Amino acid sequence: MRRPSTPAARRTVLALFGAALATAPLLKPPHATASVRAAGLDDPAKKEIAMQLVSSAENSSLDWKAQYQYIEDIGDGRGYTAGIIGFCSGTGDMLDLVELYTDRKPGNVLAKYLPALRRVDGTDSHDGLDPGFPGDWRRAARDAEFRRAQDHERDRVYFGPAVLQGKADGLRVLGQFAYYDAIVMHGDGNDPLSFRNIRKRALRTANPPAWGGDEVTYLDAFLDARVWAMKQEEAHSDTSRVDTAQRVFLRKRNLDLDPPLDWKVYGDSYHIG
Repeated sequence: MRRPSTPAARRTVLALFGAALATAPLLKPPHATASVRAAGLDDPAKKEIAMQLVSSAENSSLDWKAQYQYIEDIGDGRGYTAGIIGFCSGTGDMLDLVELYTDRKPGNVLAKYLPALRRVDGTDSHDGLDPGFPGDWRRAARDAEFRRAQDHERDRVYFGPAVLQGKADGLRVLGQFAYYDAIVMHGDGNDPLSFRNIRKRALRTANPPAWGGDEVTYLDAFLDARVWAMKQEEAHSDTSRVDTAQRVFLRKRNLDLDPPLDWKVYGDSYHIG
């Protein structure tokens, strides 16, 4: 998650969220009646669009595949932020990633940092990571096995849960993407600014299609709730990734994110033909 935010125990939160998805009440609303459409954000072409849309906000580039090697401390209290989804040394998802990589490829260039990653989890400390960790991360990113591990953790923790919840709510591709982008930024759990609670806030004023509601009306309510959450933190107060991107698609009723797509983030213009 490559954006400043209040540090939180995301490792526990995200692990619980991923593990509980199959039985979580919010996945099976009591009035579910809508059938899930055949095409979803997990369609390969739509998933590629999702990766580009997120990268435009996270990296100011559509080239999301160039971000496997990215690493820096952006001063948000989460330590190092790195990779295609912004894995953080202070929130546990980077530790999970390096553990997975080491399970798949023992003795890799990052394996020696596992003790340090365990120590700094929950802090912004670089203790045991400097000075070599950033360079070794970039070296690891040249390894296809490490790139596959990043893909796996992105899908397990962020993409998969968002699509699953979106489909359960009867949402089409745009709605599933709105969920994904929210989880990327806010994580999930009991925090009032988490995806789960953003969704609950939206449900106070509108029902998703699976509950018999109108999809556009519900997505408007969800994006309103998302903007509210972003404005609670100064670091998130620029809401252009919603206002001049997702709302643009919603106003055009492009609920399947069909190209061509034109949007802006932080004043920069982007196009997918």
